[in-house]
Amino acid sequence: MESHHRTPGNLRAFVQAKLRNLRTQRSSDVRFTATENVVVLTTDRQNYEFSYQDRDMYSFINPETYESIELTEELVGKNKNYLAPNGEIEILYVDGVPVDITLPASVNLKVTESAAGIKGDTASNVQKPATMETGLVVQVPLFIKEGELLKISTQDGSYMGRA
Repeated sequence: MESHHRTPGNLRAFVQAKLRNLRTQRSSDVRFTATENVVVLTTDRQNYEFSYQDRDMYSFINPETYESIELTEELVGKNKNYLAPNGEIEILYVDGVPVDITLPASVNLKVTESAAGIKGDTASNVQKPATMETGLVVQVPLFIKEGELLKISTQDGSYMGRA
């Protein structure tokens, strides 16, 4: 994530680095001396489209090569709430093994369930819960109805507007 070359007074130089484990997403501070060897892993990012979910496996297809890949629910994690059919994602490979997925900043999801708004409640910014096609529950304004396509932020799961 970041690195600093340090040469303290009468000591040998070293590199102080902040590293992130791509599998666990935990970061740690590591100090490397001049004699240590560092193994560099090859990384690759590829764009995929979400195809379907079958039990605890998620299927994705590469739109250029039509190559299909299946990822476990553990790897997809909380991102599953933002996976709509044909939704684009980016998969990070380390030495040919998928280790992480990256979503776009926002996704378009359809409202499948939403309570009817009450007339007269428009004096303030009143919101109601709405369930999206992926099962995600989002707070939306009262005028949103079932079947509408909404733009949802993947950072915090908030309503951004109509799509």
